[in-house]
Amino acid sequence: MSEGKALKVRVTFVIILVGIALMFTAVVTDHWAVLSPKVEKYNDTCEAAHFGLWRLCTKRIYIEEREPGKEKGCGPISLPGEHNCSYFTHFAPGESTEIFEVTTQREYSISAAAIAIFSVGFSIIGTLCVLLSFRKKMDYLLRPASMFYTFSGLCIIISVEVMRQSVKRMIDSDDTVWIEYYYSWSFACACASFVLLFLCGIALLIISLPRMPRNPWETCMDAEPEH
Repeated sequence: MSEGKALKVRVTFVIILVGIALMFTAVVTDHWAVLSPKVEKYNDTCEAAHFGLWRLCTKRIYIEEREPGKEKGCGPISLPGEHNCSYFTHFAPGESTEIFEVTTQREYSISAAAIAIFSVGFSIIGTLCVLLSFRKKMDYLLRPASMFYTFSGLCIIISVEVMRQSVKRMIDSDDTVWIEYYYSWSFACACASFVLLFLCGIALLIISLPRMPRNPWETCMDAEPEH
């Protein structure tokens, strides 16, 4: 691998590592979406929720009286209150019934988590390929690495879309108490990681391709080999 090509690979790889860090942050944290029910009573507590791929958290928040005539949700989630978190409860039947009342929501949650695991796996394999490519005469591994990073980005954005559909169905369903929602910073990390992994995966593929002929009469086979 030439010095110029190695420099391009290293710069691209650093950006990819940022994307992987964002992807891991999104996968392991529980602030993908924040849900808020309608407040029936003021000067009382209400229960808001935020969740990720693996963990569901509820928070009891004290709500003071607000302007009459306006339908307000419980929150914001940053207000102090009693916090209760549990892992995998939204996967098990009969658990968290107020939040995941519809069976489809459980299927969405499991699907989003499974696809995210594929994203993590692709990124790990891609990283191993890039590290091995710096050895002598092993730069051919850059091409499969680029494809693994691209697949990782596609998997995480599919997981994002599955989660988005899950939240939308919960809000639209008559079986749940939620009237308001917004996507939080874990969701933003997942979207940002898709952009970095997908674009840098394509960039790495372009960098790894053989040098294009410089003259019209020169073919790729005639070009000087890279060292």
